[in-house]
Amino acid sequence: MSINFPYKNILAVCSVGTARSPIVVGFLKDFFSKHNLDVNVLSGGIASNARDGMLISLDAKLVMKEEGIDLPEESLSIDLKKRPFLIQKSDLILTLTEKHKNEISKFIKNNNKEIFTLKEFAGDYGDIEDPSMKGIDGFRKARDEVKENIMKGLKKYM
Repeated sequence: MSINFPYKNILAVCSVGTARSPIVVGFLKDFFSKHNLDVNVLSGGIASNARDGMLISLDAKLVMKEEGIDLPEESLSIDLKKRPFLIQKSDLILTLTEKHKNEISKFIKNNNKEIFTLKEFAGDYGDIEDPSMKGIDGFRKARDEVKENIMKGLKKYM
């Protein structure tokens, strides 16, 4: 199967970068690895409480392990407000909510960036809710929504 994927640097954005965006990264890296595509994928948080160096949620790691995808132990959150260069070097930005998209837009100096919510990338609309404080089932729901929307979005390149 031939894949014509035009992006080389993808940035996944959620609130603090410890749950939803690392899940996005996990699925994308797994997909690109299986299809021998050289695409750099990072995640970060854009909310006021985002911090550099926070550990990835254990629940996020557990629900991804159920999918056969390991989120690296050394994964740490990135505060994108402190690292706008990561926003600038990305050619595709996928946010988990419309609010994240609006926040990220404030850091974009030019209009040649593709920025979508994950659901827009899939041809849909809406947000993927934060699973924090919703237990393992909340994380599974978020993971399944992320996976479904990534796969729908990637189909247009196959």
